[in-house]
Amino acid sequence: STFDVAVVGAGIVGLASARELVRRHPSLAFAVLEKEKELAHHQSGHNSGVIHSGIYYKPGSLKAKLCVQGAALCYEYCDQKGIPYQQCGKLIVAVEQDEIPRLKALYERGLQNNVRGLKLIGAKEIQAKEPFCRGLMALDSPYTGIVNYKQVAQSYAEDFQEAGGTILTDFEVTNMEMAKESSSESEDGKAISCPPFTTVGEEIYCRHIVTCAGLYSDRLSEISGCSPEPRIVPFRGDYLVLKPEKCYMVKGNIYPVPNPRFPFLGLHFTPRMDGSVWLGPNAVLAFKREGYRLFDFSAGDFLDAVTYSGLWKLVLRNLSYGLSEMYRACFLSAQVKQLQKFIPEVTVNDVLRGPSGVRAQALDSDGNLVDDFVFDGGSGDIGSRILHVRNAPSPAATSSLAIAKMIADEVKRRFEL
Repeated sequence: STFDVAVVGAGIVGLASARELVRRHPSLAFAVLEKEKELAHHQSGHNSGVIHSGIYYKPGSLKAKLCVQGAALCYEYCDQKGIPYQQCGKLIVAVEQDEIPRLKALYERGLQNNVRGLKLIGAKEIQAKEPFCRGLMALDSPYTGIVNYKQVAQSYAEDFQEAGGTILTDFEVTNMEMAKESSSESEDGKAISCPPFTTVGEEIYCRHIVTCAGLYSDRLSEISGCSPEPRIVPFRGDYLVLKPEKCYMVKGNIYPVPNPRFPFLGLHFTPRMDGSVWLGPNAVLAFKREGYRLFDFSAGDFLDAVTYSGLWKLVLRNLSYGLSEMYRACFLSAQVKQLQKFIPEVTVNDVLRGPSGVRAQALDSDGNLVDDFVFDGGSGDIGSRILHVRNAPSPAATSSLAIAKMIADEVKRRFEL
């Protein structure tokens, strides 16, 4: 029950990081702690499965850098392990004239981020790639792909265990404190540099901690005595699915041109590895951090969100957008109307309600969505021994191997491994 480093959270980022750490330091003892009975149970198992190419992100940001690196590493890893994927490409489609300048700006951003193979195409080329799609102009990203990230995460876990790492499931971290342990040198017991993780009836000891806790990253930071900021506000995304007999209408990913006035990407068409096609998602406030169903509710999670001033500032700045998202969440026809801008043939009779995911969105006290990855620690006996991965939203799955390399570098620097 004693480890050199414990990684909290067995999502795709936590598992990738643990894998990288044990490969770099094979003589040390590593553990991954996961509160669920299975791995990659939350964000990693509920995402769209897209291997992003790195178009959207601010040039020079960690998101931009790590996504481009991570996509290349993801394809390479899947080839090595025989994990199936499809490089089906993506079209970001302008359907209105006023979207074309934004599309061209997005193209320039993608070039600055060194995204491979980007090009702008016209209406005829759009239809050549996506026969049922209508648009004035599109940004073609041929290196965008799809994969089953839960399968990728499971493979990371197998690599970690084969290298000597330990995975403890059904192990929720509820406390961190400095330990005292008796020893032959001290009859009274002495303080040692091992903060333990404590659960009901269980305790382990470790010298250092890396948290990759997604929806609970802010709460684990508070438990450790580090800053609660940025706060996590959960947003649920509900997908529709095309009926199987209608999946022929979509070949690759079809996305709208993002509107910079609104915080999310908008409804899109996403083919899946199992042959299905997901449509969406919308984005509405979730009343429970792991609330995948419409009526899931946690009083604690709800109060935590609605008493945070940053959320109200965000809501007031995006009130019309938020109300529209709530309306579309309730009425199927409203979502389909948005989708018909790209594929007019899609009707309400062609779709079914599908799965949902919950995004761990980091939000600061001014109501700004924290756009980039955030890695931090703290001070004091416990805080100085912890590295918190505070904000790793999309494209974290795509970037997982690149994020893992950065985390391993930071762990070595901070903890002098």
